[in-house]
Amino acid sequence: MRIREFTEDDRDDVFRLRKVAFNGSPPDGPLLKAGSHGLLAEIDGRVAGVLTIGSFAQFYGGAAVPMGGIGGVAVDGSYRGRGIANALLDASLHTMREHGQPISALYPTVPTLYRRRGWEKAGVFEWVELPMDRLLSVPRPSERIDSRPVEKSDLPALHECYLEVARTVDGMADRRPPRIELDKVLELDVVTVLPGPHGLRGYLTATREPGEGLGRLKVQDLIGVDVDAQLTLLASLASWAGLLDAVDLRITDPTTVNLLGGTPLRYSVRTSTWMQRVVDLPAAVSARGWPRLADAVVDLEVVDEHAPWHAGLQRIVVEDGAVRVEPGGTGAVRMHARALGPWFSGAHSTHVLRRGGVLEGDPADAVLLDQLVASPGTPRLADFF
Repeated sequence: MRIREFTEDDRDDVFRLRKVAFNGSPPDGPLLKAGSHGLLAEIDGRVAGVLTIGSFAQFYGGAAVPMGGIGGVAVDGSYRGRGIANALLDASLHTMREHGQPISALYPTVPTLYRRRGWEKAGVFEWVELPMDRLLSVPRPSERIDSRPVEKSDLPALHECYLEVARTVDGMADRRPPRIELDKVLELDVVTVLPGPHGLRGYLTATREPGEGLGRLKVQDLIGVDVDAQLTLLASLASWAGLLDAVDLRITDPTTVNLLGGTPLRYSVRTSTWMQRVVDLPAAVSARGWPRLADAVVDLEVVDEHAPWHAGLQRIVVEDGAVRVEPGGTGAVRMHARALGPWFSGAHSTHVLRRGGVLEGDPADAVLLDQLVASPGTPRLADFF
């Protein structure tokens, strides 16, 4: 088996595998977007499997950590069972490390495949159905904010408005160009912005889609940097009363649903889970934002046969308000590769990881690990790749 990066010359073979695996249509434009990398497995000169690594970054502790987004993993049905997907994932770890991506995320269709290579569930991508009567019961804003349709010149301010909120929600992508094309928002059916004195105070994007009766309104983003901006945008959704019984909202900011929306005791949520892997622990810790804690040390033994560059004895050191990883220590806390992702994202405490069989050692020795990622809320993404 040979693993190599694919190019535009491999377009037909790559699309053939993706069409069979995902029932997709031919991609518009280049096979790979700028900043992305594609890996291809060959057996006897024939293309047997492919995957793509997108260039993203996720916010953790307010800092954008470069992330390799794995997608489009497909293996020819005639070659399945030969370890092709495993080989591609192993190669992807080297590729991501070489390109400065110390963490990785993916949406798993076959979780067991990715768990064997160190990825683990670490966050959610969610849509919620908001009944119209509940939208009508949301309090009115104390300050009137006049909205208007988006203009192309608003795009940089719209992105900055998104970032102001996204950097406070662990797991959210920074939607950096060129991987995310900002002007694609202009193709949506509804794009409303709330001007402020120093940029935008909020914005709402939505698409009108067919469905039962008069169809659905799918809200892609509802972003407000303050309470009045959020309430103004929720009121704009209530104006659809009489045309719709409910709207679908992609959860970007948990404030909208948990603190401001009039959601009932029971409501419908569609959840997709994503998995995370730490590709390079020292680099990931260096890139992440951390709370300021008193000087302390936790000694780890990292068990990771697929990323040997960070396996073995490591120490997480908190000193003078900074956090770093250095080799050495006693290995008092044993962390398997699958534990690193959900710990780094804040998805699970060390107690949960211990009960899951991916962390071992005296609970007292792991206290610092929990303190470092304490109370971040549920890690979230609002973008597929």
